[in-house]
Amino acid sequence: MDFLTYILDIDNSMLTIYSYQMSYIEFIGTSLGLISVWLATKANIHTWTTGIINVMAFFVIYYQVQLYSDMFLQVFFLLSSFFGIFQWFRKKPEYEDKKITTLNVKYLMVLLASIVILTALLGIFMSHIHLICPVYFTKAAAYPYLDALTTTLSVFATFLMAYKRIECWALWILTDLICIGLYIQKGITVIALEYFIFLIMASWGFIQWQKSITYAKRLSIG
Repeated sequence: MDFLTYILDIDNSMLTIYSYQMSYIEFIGTSLGLISVWLATKANIHTWTTGIINVMAFFVIYYQVQLYSDMFLQVFFLLSSFFGIFQWFRKKPEYEDKKITTLNVKYLMVLLASIVILTALLGIFMSHIHLICPVYFTKAAAYPYLDALTTTLSVFATFLMAYKRIECWALWILTDLICIGLYIQKGITVIALEYFIFLIMASWGFIQWQKSITYAKRLSIG
């Protein structure tokens, strides 16, 4: 077994936290994930660059624990990271506070309907993926519909974050709540703990972005 394969294998322990065996790939993924979300709460462009390594590590992890929707989600995250860098970098930093906005009722309803429809379609597909492509997916997907829901929520949350809509944090909060329970069930406890921290960060991010909106409104009135 070569060095890279050893590092990527979730069964190879890097350290023991109480009785939990933490793998190298979990450590890499969770560490960069925490840094990325913290930077997002600050509306810092490096949230996207640190996130790139995070999603590559999580792609490998989710494949090994049969959370296939989450695995494919990492490909989307990788592409959206480059999109997010472009969206944020082309704007001047001094105007960042004024760019954070909210969705109107019409788009909010479209968003909710889209989440329901795409979750159902993705859940159906993932529940049959081991039959469609048995060579690469030798085991059936674990919790295909819940996994599909968190994937769908994450996709929309990422786009909303790229356009700095405050609703992105509401979607991240819901995603984090579901993922905590899901990952505990799959035995990847450290990632579940990370998502608990994400939940706190997402709540903090919502508060900070709301303050920016309030501040921008005060400036416009003044």
